[in-house]
Amino acid sequence: MGSVPNVTPADAAQAVRNPLAFIAERWTPAQRTVRRAALSAVVMTVVIVVTGGAVRLTGSGLGCPTWPKCTDQSLTATSEMGFHGAIEFGNRMLTYVLCAAVGWAIIAARSQKPWRRGLTRLGWTQFWLVMGNAVLGGIVVLVGLNPYTVAAHFLLSTALIAVATVMWQRTREGDAEPRPLVGKAVQQLVWILTAATVALIMVGTVVTGSGPHAGDSSDVARMPLDWETISKAHAVLAWIVVTLAFALWFVLKAVDAPKGPLHRTRDLFLVLLAQGVIGYVQYFTDLPEVLVGLHMLGSALVWIAVLRVLLSLRERPLGTAEVPAQADPALSRV
Repeated sequence: MGSVPNVTPADAAQAVRNPLAFIAERWTPAQRTVRRAALSAVVMTVVIVVTGGAVRLTGSGLGCPTWPKCTDQSLTATSEMGFHGAIEFGNRMLTYVLCAAVGWAIIAARSQKPWRRGLTRLGWTQFWLVMGNAVLGGIVVLVGLNPYTVAAHFLLSTALIAVATVMWQRTREGDAEPRPLVGKAVQQLVWILTAATVALIMVGTVVTGSGPHAGDSSDVARMPLDWETISKAHAVLAWIVVTLAFALWFVLKAVDAPKGPLHRTRDLFLVLLAQGVIGYVQYFTDLPEVLVGLHMLGSALVWIAVLRVLLSLRERPLGTAEVPAQADPALSRV
């Protein structure tokens, strides 16, 4: 066995006062470790979105009828609550796994040498979004799965995916000023594509809120909108996004753009096609739960693909540190 490091009372006090700085002084993760930590947060965010959809699609939204406890008498699901209680409580427990993934990303970013403040802030932004969504999830249960709160719950998860994706991309870049790889006209086209995708996702939550999958039973109130009309509006927006992605690919080819934006746009187009096929099949087969769940997964993947296109339009070369993290006068602060 190796010798145990001698921890002084001062070390112990520092570890209690600021554990992140304490770890950062004693550990330097490899660049690959930081990237994997950031990617784990992205993956877990997508997983929590999909499992949240499973809660709704199995009618388990009130499997735990209260919050933060599962019942008034029990913190966890009981055997009497059956399948629905297990599904809802399991999804709640996955929030802790998500917190662990985000925490790992924060620790890895904070311990990297040199310390990149922007990267650490992205990690903390994820943490507070997770906390806010956990509270909002509790409100969703307490108000009996009100569709407007359910929609807000999903949109906050979409914001979390965005921050996690940006952090993952930033781990692959340096901190120099970004250098654009395409002209302004192409950048504007991508921003229009991004805005159209945001609108598509938002209208998708209205389709869900006015549709038949309430999350618990047909007694749960739905948004007072015509589901068929909203679904058609959602389909129109989907075709707009597909058209914009197709146009972007042709423009990038015409201006002889670098491979990065071209490949990311190709990936987006393929994801959109798969998502479109699932969307139309589920519509014409009366919304089978499995396909609706796959469509939710596709929504998350489309959003990530769009963000990757947006982030591929510039580059930030990796550089070396001018000042090592250990010499940073702010090291004692988070």
